[in-house]
Amino acid sequence: MASRIEMVNPIVEIDGDEMARVLWHWVKDMLILPYVDLKTEYYDLHVKKRDETNDQVTVQAAEAIKKWRVGVKCATITPNAERVREYNLKKEWVSPNATIRKILDGTIFRAPIMMRNIQPAVRFWRKPIVVARHAFGDIYDGVGLRFQGPVEAEIIVKQGDGRTLCAKFPKIDGPGVIQGIYNIDKSIESFARASFRYALENKLDLWFAAKDTISKVYDARFKEIFNNVYESEFRDKYEAAGLNYHYFLIDDALARVVRSEGGFVWACKNYDGDVLSDFIASAYAGTLALMTSTLFSPDGYFLSEAAHGTIQRHYYRYLKGEKTSTNPTAIIFAWALALKRRGELDGTIELVDFAFKLEKAVRVTIEDDKVMTADLAKVAEPPINRTVDTESFIIAVRRNLEKLLHKSNP
Repeated sequence: MASRIEMVNPIVEIDGDEMARVLWHWVKDMLILPYVDLKTEYYDLHVKKRDETNDQVTVQAAEAIKKWRVGVKCATITPNAERVREYNLKKEWVSPNATIRKILDGTIFRAPIMMRNIQPAVRFWRKPIVVARHAFGDIYDGVGLRFQGPVEAEIIVKQGDGRTLCAKFPKIDGPGVIQGIYNIDKSIESFARASFRYALENKLDLWFAAKDTISKVYDARFKEIFNNVYESEFRDKYEAAGLNYHYFLIDDALARVVRSEGGFVWACKNYDGDVLSDFIASAYAGTLALMTSTLFSPDGYFLSEAAHGTIQRHYYRYLKGEKTSTNPTAIIFAWALALKRRGELDGTIELVDFAFKLEKAVRVTIEDDKVMTADLAKVAEPPINRTVDTESFIIAVRRNLEKLLHKSNP
């Protein structure tokens, strides 16, 4: 390429922790900066930076996405007691992802990155299963208490009109724990609408699963809102497209998922989606490094990230000077998706084309060249005996990217 691709508006770049942070900069330095005149508004969400700013940097990053509409995020630590000691933190800060999702009020779509030579562990699956995860409320914004019992407990809600609502728990023999969670109709409606729209645009059926037979108020409200949104806004469109919407109890849904051929969006409440998206990723490829994670908000905000975490064990080995065979595919795709979205919004065709070629370069590397990190080699068909370290994998991707770009610009 004679010159780097120019950008009109920036992407909000959110840096992270540990090995994911190392991979983040390798990918950016070797696969993006040589070809794109990258404009970003940078926020460092390293756990120490969050601690120093009392987590205000996380809020600032989310507000920046509202301004620029596109963000890309590296994996971050959600500290527990052990991590507080390790990094000498002030407290156990809440999940930065939960903070960002609450501010943007989006729905997370997690989709497998399917490769020809990596077959799903579930032999029936031939098409992708996309998990749509509600990104608001549930345990991520809940409260909890430990108590010495026996106790009597109740939930008291004071409404704006002065009325009070009350729900009592059965008498509790203690000691024990108690938890309260909530959600709001507006967010559930946005979740439903985003799920129906995504499935329609991608020509996939939509499944929604909950447990309204047991959770007769909380889960039942989700079911009711999904049905209302479908009937009032999407039934005619789905029937015209030959698509279907199904509600299942979540245990029944899981059984159906395992024996299905795939090819649908599975909408889940926040915690359910957190757990089941990892299950889907592992069942497709045995690794979270072959799954994309994108957040869409009803106001048009977009955030892409890798579905995996900070890769702590590999980071400790890296600090000792060891080379690791850590798979950067999901991080590469996160950058590609953000660049693609930025280009679509700004009308920058060259940027969109580059993003597609970056994804294709990864596929050529894995499918045709059979160059793989250790996690992929053991699940490939046929198995691959030789694996490469992370930097060698990125170099191989760059080599294929150069070829694809040269074809377009001889």
